[in-house]
Amino acid sequence: MINIKEDEKLSILNHSCAHLLAHAVKRIYPEALFWVGPVIEDGFYYDIDLGDKVVTEEDLEKIEREMKRISKDNKKIIKLELSKEEALEMFKDDPYKIDLINNMEDSITAYKQDDFIDLCRGPHVEYTKDIKYFKLLKVSGAYYKGDSKNKMLQRIYGICFNSEEELNDYLNMLEEAKKRDHRILGKELDLFMLVPEAGQGLAFWLPRGMAVRKVLEDYQYKEQLKAGYQFVSTPVIASKWLYETSGHWEHYQDMMFPLMERDGEELVLRPMSCPHHMLIFKSKLRSYRDLPIRYSEIVLQHRYESSGGLSGLERVRAMNLTDAHIFARKDQIEEEVIAAYELIDKAIKDLGLEIDYIELALRGEDNNSDKYHSNDEVWIETEEILKNILDKNNIEYIEKKGEAAFYGPKIDIQVRNILGTVITMSTIQLDMVLPERFDLTYVDNDGNKKRPVAIHRGYISTYERLLSILIEQYAGAFPLWLAPVQVNIIPVNSEYHSDYSKEIKELLIDNDIRIEFDDRNEKLGYKIRESQMQKIPYSVVIGDKEKEEGTITYRKYNSNDMITVNKEEFISLLKEEIIKKTI
Repeated sequence: MINIKEDEKLSILNHSCAHLLAHAVKRIYPEALFWVGPVIEDGFYYDIDLGDKVVTEEDLEKIEREMKRISKDNKKIIKLELSKEEALEMFKDDPYKIDLINNMEDSITAYKQDDFIDLCRGPHVEYTKDIKYFKLLKVSGAYYKGDSKNKMLQRIYGICFNSEEELNDYLNMLEEAKKRDHRILGKELDLFMLVPEAGQGLAFWLPRGMAVRKVLEDYQYKEQLKAGYQFVSTPVIASKWLYETSGHWEHYQDMMFPLMERDGEELVLRPMSCPHHMLIFKSKLRSYRDLPIRYSEIVLQHRYESSGGLSGLERVRAMNLTDAHIFARKDQIEEEVIAAYELIDKAIKDLGLEIDYIELALRGEDNNSDKYHSNDEVWIETEEILKNILDKNNIEYIEKKGEAAFYGPKIDIQVRNILGTVITMSTIQLDMVLPERFDLTYVDNDGNKKRPVAIHRGYISTYERLLSILIEQYAGAFPLWLAPVQVNIIPVNSEYHSDYSKEIKELLIDNDIRIEFDDRNEKLGYKIRESQMQKIPYSVVIGDKEKEEGTITYRKYNSNDMITVNKEEFISLLKEEIIKKTI
């Protein structure tokens, strides 16, 4: 998926198209007032105050037609240099522009095309005819200045390209994205549900979705066992003291659910597990020989995402993930960081995904003490350590200033899915602050107490977001090893073929194959079509021939071929595909 903001020419074109949109809206709705209309990664938007009028999807077509008329009129787009006084006079009847102007320096620019003028830094294309290939995509609500206390404006989204071919390619990609939308497929395939009345951003895992999650949990458990992790479990609720000690109360409070007070104790739902793992490390005397210690946990966390930011399973308020914390000596940092990276890399490949790029998230230029811990020496040391590890191991990365955790820098591993969307899948964070705050120590070989470092490691996202990624990656047709139902057993006649079908059912269950048994009194063709619609990898048909010969006839998803094999051959085929994690 193209990033409009990173392409200078496309960025200028899309910003010019945003003004074309506003111009058309002003002609159709003369009373319209405009807030801002920036370029974003996938096009542009404009926030508009239309009073009591509401723009519908049908209205977008009308606005598009007016945009095309203005484009064909071929008006020159003129830059105006204004003093602050001139700008205030020009926009005196527009409170939104007055607000913007009052926060600007003396030199102000605006752009004029025919009878429409708007504030803008520019640049723009030269003539309106240069804006030909565009599409308005959707309309939604947006609070003025992003503050829920302010008025709700209408936000119209659009995109513009240099050619009709580019536009059509993008629109085709959007259509493909709709077909793969995890919110739609999740409902069709009975994987999960969201019930706003029961709480926004709180997912219900249905049996089939839970089957996928259990496979992912078992996979991660086994891989971590091989990598030397120990598994723990900690409470989903904790005292305010714990987060005051860690620093999360100071730096992260806005993302936490409100305090609960009972019997003089202040409690909060857990937003992360690192303070809990610090206490486990501190619970007994540690020797340098014990390190590294790697704690892992399947954690239920709660974070108060704004209602506007919630999106299916991608962004929720209650999330499950496999979270880990490694306690190590300084001389073990490189080995542990690389081992964590390799563990993550293997998991991403096993899931049929691949790493797109690596971000090294560092402290911001302003060294904002409200956002980060204030020890400059520790920042310099930890950032240098992670840079050196990545450089030494020839891992390419881009630096992202201002994106570090409050306690230290981090390596964020970015994955691009089949639709071109970039997702932060995993993270490795270096922390010398929380071990200090919790007074963690180990006894070194010289008999003196030393401070360990903590490495926070997020494995492969939350299970909620990971399911959304996998649904869209595979359009709901999971590879066999991940499929919630691997085999659907369909007797031709529920009465005559039931006994042998049940024998096959027990055989598959004994071999750890996830099955469904469709013995409904429906026509065979209907049951096979439904099995295909549910994207089940293998549909097994049992009739007279199979019963007499002790065989199995199967049809793979998205295939019309019916293949007959003996039972042992079928089990072997399935197991080989599962072990190899064939995509």
